[in-house]
Amino acid sequence: MDNGNHHRVIVDTDVLIDYFAGVSPSAEAVERLLQEDRLVVTTPTFFELACGCQTPAQLQDLELLMKAAYGVELSGTAALRAGACYRELKAQGQLIGVSDLLIAGCCLATGLPLLTRNVQHFQRVSGLTLLEISNLLNS
Repeated sequence: MDNGNHHRVIVDTDVLIDYFAGVSPSAEAVERLLQEDRLVVTTPTFFELACGCQTPAQLQDLELLMKAAYGVELSGTAALRAGACYRELKAQGQLIGVSDLLIAGCCLATGLPLLTRNVQHFQRVSGLTLLEISNLLNS
C-alpha cells in the first residue's frame, strides 16, 4: 500500500546548497530522498548550483547529483506557467526572482511538490504545493 512516501519531490536550490555543505536538517532530507529514489532537480536549479561551483570537486559533486536525481527540464509548458506566475505576482507587487519563478513553473507543470527552506517566498505562488523539511523527515 502506498502511503505517499514514494512520490517524487522537487528540491529547491537552497536545500541542495545545505546538502552539499552538510547542513542539517537539509542534508538528511536530501539523503533520504536519494535513498528512496524520489529526488527531483530542475534545470534552473542545476544552473544556479553550477554558477556557485568554485572548485573541480564541487563541479564533480554536482555532476554526480545530476546522475543520481531525476531531472526536470524547463519545458515550454513550465515556461508558460512561470510567465503566468510572473504576471500574477507583479500585479500584486509580490514578485520573486526569475530562477524561483522558473523552478515554480517546473513544479506547476509536473504537479510535483517543492521542498524549500524559502517557504515565505514560494507561498506567494498560487497552486504550488510546498513541503517543509521537518514534514518530510517526520513522515
